[in-house]
Amino acid sequence: MDYRPVSVLTLVRGRQEHLTHLIAGLRSQSRRPDELVIAYMQDDPPQVPDGCPFIIRCIHVEGEPMPLAAARNRAATAAHGDLLAFLDVDCIPDEHFVKRAIEAIHEVPHGVFLPEVRYLPGARRGWLESDGRTTDYASLQWAGRRHPAKRDLTNVSIEPIGDFGELWGLAFILAKSTWTAAGGMDEEYVGYGAEETDFGRRLEGCGAELFWLGGTICYHQHHVVHKPPLQHFESIVRNARLFRRRWGEWCMDYWLDDFERRGLVDRSGGELRVLRPPTPAEINATEQGPHVRFS
Repeated sequence: MDYRPVSVLTLVRGRQEHLTHLIAGLRSQSRRPDELVIAYMQDDPPQVPDGCPFIIRCIHVEGEPMPLAAARNRAATAAHGDLLAFLDVDCIPDEHFVKRAIEAIHEVPHGVFLPEVRYLPGARRGWLESDGRTTDYASLQWAGRRHPAKRDLTNVSIEPIGDFGELWGLAFILAKSTWTAAGGMDEEYVGYGAEETDFGRRLEGCGAELFWLGGTICYHQHHVVHKPPLQHFESIVRNARLFRRRWGEWCMDYWLDDFERRGLVDRSGGELRVLRPPTPAEINATEQGPHVRFS
């Protein structure tokens, strides 16, 4: 198998401890990445350790609300690798993440691959060994739980996915040439929601194929979630309208349905009308306790 340089890309706003754990996971790889590109959406660059066995580059991306699509585009443009492995800052890759990325692209060069994600509970002591640098994989394997709506990849190597709506920004892998062919992400999406679903449509349109990728697990570190994410109400509504204009249908239906049940929006006649914004009390009430791992 030919050598393929790999760039891991992540987005950061806060969550320094999560980033520290992600970097520890990359240090533990059986085949380390050539670089980590961090697109940070905050005033100051994040803290990164000295002496890493791979290059770490930090790129500042301005914008409010969070410019997620733009940040991914900047990271991809800056990346030097032939392979792009996008990894949410909340994720800790197991030891085979980079190795499996290379193997998958070798098998299907125009493929886009979604590794298995398992969710972690809160952990005050974190997920490092006592040296503070090495990932405690035994604890991760014991604690991680799969999202019930996602495919169990325990006995899967590579498996086709028929619906590009499954594309998940949390962790996905593709060749840089495939990213370029799709045109990157649409930067008109700002804030939370829809940019990755839109990108799935772009990938499908350029002839890419989507696959589940077994043989590696990304462990999602705990943070507080809202059900539904009313704290992102404004951007979800805006991005849903944009997606409707682009593709002629709605996305994020599960959230929009919930907004309708609460009397916040109306989707009759193919339009999305805001009836009223959520109150601060309603937003606070959707915040889940520390036992809730995913929305």
